[in-house]
Amino acid sequence: MSIERARAYFTKLGMADRIIEFPVSSATVELAAQAAHCEPARICKTLSFFIHEQPILILFAGDVKVDNHKFKMQFGVKATMMPFDDVEKVIGHAVGGVCPFGINPGVDVYLDESLKRFKSVYPACGSDNSAIELTIPELEKYSGYKAWINVGKGWE
Repeated sequence: MSIERARAYFTKLGMADRIIEFPVSSATVELAAQAAHCEPARICKTLSFFIHEQPILILFAGDVKVDNHKFKMQFGVKATMMPFDDVEKVIGHAVGGVCPFGINPGVDVYLDESLKRFKSVYPACGSDNSAIELTIPELEKYSGYKAWINVGKGWE
């Protein structure tokens, strides 16, 4: 179960007690916002893509959509989401719980600029009913991110 991967990751950091397991689903931005009692924009959604066969994760604010033009300018290819059936085996977490914590080796992580407007956000923690509240500096520290990028739209 991938929440166990995220839990093991945070256990090594002495932070496993900060993982929140909700009694309800948090698999979508709307459901996660209800469960966490926060605005949907503060849900840190993690989307999976392939860039020339390289798996990547991009973490966005919950109210953001991918801007195809910005994505192509950033990565040189059209934005194409990873097929649903590939996500768990390639990333290490199933859709609904995808996060950058305890992922498979070789997956690059990017943070979208849309997240910087918040003091803290709620990324998933490996399952469709979990999250962890992290400040932006904590998200930077624990996500293993490669770079901040601007490939989102609808938030500015």
